Amino acid sequence: MTKQKFYVVWKGVNPGVYTSWTDCQLQIKNFKGALYKSFDTREEAEEALSSPAHIYLSRQNGETSSATSEKKIPENFDLNCLAVDAACSGNPGPMEYRGVYLLTGQEIFHSTPVYGTNNIGEFLAIVHGLALMKQKNISIPIYSDSRNALSWVKQKKCKTKLERTPKTEELFKLIERAEKWLQENKYTTPLLKWETEQWGEIPADFGRK
Repeated sequence: MTKQKFYVVWKGVNPGVYTSWTDCQLQIKNFKGALYKSFDTREEAEEALSSPAHIYLSRQNGETSSATSEKKIPENFDLNCLAVDAACSGNPGPMEYRGVYLLTGQEIFHSTPVYGTNNIGEFLAIVHGLALMKQKNISIPIYSDSRNALSWVKQKKCKTKLERTPKTEELFKLIERAEKWLQENKYTTPLLKWETEQWGEIPADFGRK
């Protein structure tokens, strides 16, 4: 399990303490002179935030930087996109999903928890995003870190092995509605894979790992 880190942004879009590197990047990307650093505990991070940045930062080649090497979103990455993700307490278990607009970090939608699996949540999140885009007549990319979910959407079928029972009935009704939407609607929205290994956790991640 990866140890939780805390990221201080002294100078960026919204200075503060962030609990994921991706959220931190959204504050510093393309922000001239951004000042930031990671810490192992929230206490250290909050103390650092209330102190001058130069105490904690090293200067290399005349530029201020964090002293740590982190996974980074590419410099030319277009933040005008939607990221979706799901979280499940147990698998199966109470599942929820959400969509986040990367340019502002705003949560665009967040589902009500229902008994299910993470893969199903990822599938539903992508379809929710597609339906919303079509409703609003918007065409921006949707990113998901689930290869299974992206494949299911392209096949217009949620190929889960989860059994349909009274406990999962509500979930299967959502699946049927999503599959029906895919069968009845055409879309031009690009569906793209979020490269977690290179870029860090997807911005819609619930941070429960």
